[in-house]
Amino acid sequence: METIISFTAISVAILIGLGALGVGIGMGLLGGKFLESAARQPELAPMLQVKMFIVVGLLDAVAMIGVGIALFFTFANPFVEQFANLTAN
Repeated sequence: METIISFTAISVAILIGLGALGVGIGMGLLGGKFLESAARQPELAPMLQVKMFIVVGLLDAVAMIGVGIALFFTFANPFVEQFANLTAN
């Protein structure tokens, strides 16, 4: 039982960490490309900015979904119940 809980804690940490790393890299690339395109064509900057904020919102949503799944595994771990059912039989 302790092994399942410890592996769950490790997997939750990896899930949140890799999600944050991916979002950070994605936002960095997105911001850099936005600055390049706004410097190249300044008249398109307002339209590009709106699209950039939409994509940033989608990137944040991916990270929040990862946090939600991690919290599910932390507080309502289905593997502990399955392990309890296996050992009870």
